[in-house]
Amino acid sequence: MWSDNRYLNSWIQEVATLCQPDATALLTGSPEEMKKLEEALVLKQALIPLSSTLRPHSFLARSNPDDVARVEDRTFICSLAKEDAGPTNNWKDPQEMKKSLNGLFAGCMRGRTLYVVPFCMGPLSSPYSRVAVQITDSPYVVLNMHLMTRVGLPALEVLKDNPFVKCLHSVGKPIVDAKDEADSWPCNPKELCIAHFPEEREVWSFGSGYGGNALLNKKCFALRIASKMARDEGWLAEHMLIIGLTNPEGKKRYFAASFPSACGKTNLAMLTSCLPGWKVECVGDDIAWLNWAADGTLRAINPEAGFFGVAPGTSFKSNPNAMLTIRENTLFTNVALTDEGDVWWEGMTDAPPKHLISWTGADWTSQSRFTAAQANARFTVHISQCPIIDPAYDAAEGVPISGIIFGGRRATTHPLVREALNWSHGVFLGASMTSETTAAAAGELGRIRHDPFSMLPFCGYNMGDYFAHWLSMEKKGRKLPKIFYVNWFQKDGQGKFIWPGFADNIRVLKWMFERVEDSREAKQTPIGLLPKPEDLDLSGLKLQPELLQQLLAVNPAHWKKEASELSRYFALFGDRLPEALSNETVQLQKAFL
Repeated sequence: MWSDNRYLNSWIQEVATLCQPDATALLTGSPEEMKKLEEALVLKQALIPLSSTLRPHSFLARSNPDDVARVEDRTFICSLAKEDAGPTNNWKDPQEMKKSLNGLFAGCMRGRTLYVVPFCMGPLSSPYSRVAVQITDSPYVVLNMHLMTRVGLPALEVLKDNPFVKCLHSVGKPIVDAKDEADSWPCNPKELCIAHFPEEREVWSFGSGYGGNALLNKKCFALRIASKMARDEGWLAEHMLIIGLTNPEGKKRYFAASFPSACGKTNLAMLTSCLPGWKVECVGDDIAWLNWAADGTLRAINPEAGFFGVAPGTSFKSNPNAMLTIRENTLFTNVALTDEGDVWWEGMTDAPPKHLISWTGADWTSQSRFTAAQANARFTVHISQCPIIDPAYDAAEGVPISGIIFGGRRATTHPLVREALNWSHGVFLGASMTSETTAAAAGELGRIRHDPFSMLPFCGYNMGDYFAHWLSMEKKGRKLPKIFYVNWFQKDGQGKFIWPGFADNIRVLKWMFERVEDSREAKQTPIGLLPKPEDLDLSGLKLQPELLQQLLAVNPAHWKKEASELSRYFALFGDRLPEALSNETVQLQKAFL
């Protein structure tokens, strides 16, 4: 008997019989247990201890170069009906997928330890939290989950004898000889597969040891499976940060915000205000679970207990609070190593050190033709180390959401900020989210990419139904938050960003705060309610009047093109697209005929 949970005991036996590990270990979550794992990985050279002076109790891991990123083409939603996966997901028949996976998992843990990791997503005492169990053969995964979730015996105490979400993972590389034993990053990228079974509340992941492919608590459970759970149960599982914003008078309001990648999400989550008396505190930087309380307010919890952040580009200039968060007790993956035993990555300092060991283990100088850190290099750290952590980040009841923010990276068209005209229009704004790609891969630099609610890779069911679920949130007795849309990335005629961003984004947040307090007017336009130039606090900011005008402009030619493109995109969802969104599109087209 592994636990008091009959479902768990049965599942452990079932998986052990299939995977044939040499040993099985149930994670308790104790610091001593983690220390032993760290020591074993250091001995195996899978972890490099960093300088105890420069970066206390911190480690560096280097992945296999073939195992470095999320792989959407190998990620599947295995719903019973293909149409329930929708046009934005890869679908496979669940029976066929299980048959294939059983073949892959058979004997895959020979020579390895099977770790059983019970974990709670959300505060242990919250009615909004959910418990899952991950089985994995990767001690690296166990260390990450210890930093990112509430693991071990406390999670089992919450679970009691109830069913749970099953997350099964293997690196897919049994130990058959000394070479396998010495491999510091085992993986099997040729057979990589990540399969979600939304009706069964299961995730099976094979072949990768990296990021969200292996840390199944993150996108796999907290978004893909949880989004389906949320739809069935009447709540929302969203790719959103959560911040508390306090004005100089001490009044506090909470906002949730959703952005595609490379749009400043983490920077906003840990923003340092440039306006005297205004303060931002972080509840979470990536995922929000939103539930309706008995009093009709929308309450948010951060289901995670840690940050899994992208390192490149993070600096004291761009995000000082993130840099302070990772000063100690941090697990780094695929960053560069300095001669002094510290970490470095592109964008961390204005000039790089003279010599580094790159993420691949090769010598690196400024003359090298490859990057020192991998582009998707990460840091994993417990949320409690964030210097601006919100006092209510672990509150069982969550925090009350007054405003929801959507946004994207667009050089033109979308103004700096606007407010939705009503809930239906706000859902339309979320469904309309687009962003310009920033990576010059295969000639796609600057391509407009649709990313509704920034959930395109993470929605676990048909996105047309997902839009309808958002629309259904508007019910009598509920205090709906206001919805906003921002674009920090407009450019001038020379291709330079007009808005300074970073700390100056507090100026836009201030206007939103005043709007949710009904203490600031707005100008109505066909695309939403915009601030008047004089209503944005620009004190201390040198911004030419004509540039401010451009930031807040509504260009009819641009919006005529935008409305046409949205109509084309929404056609993808066929009869699953809610009529309300079709109507919003028609109204937008009519406004700019």
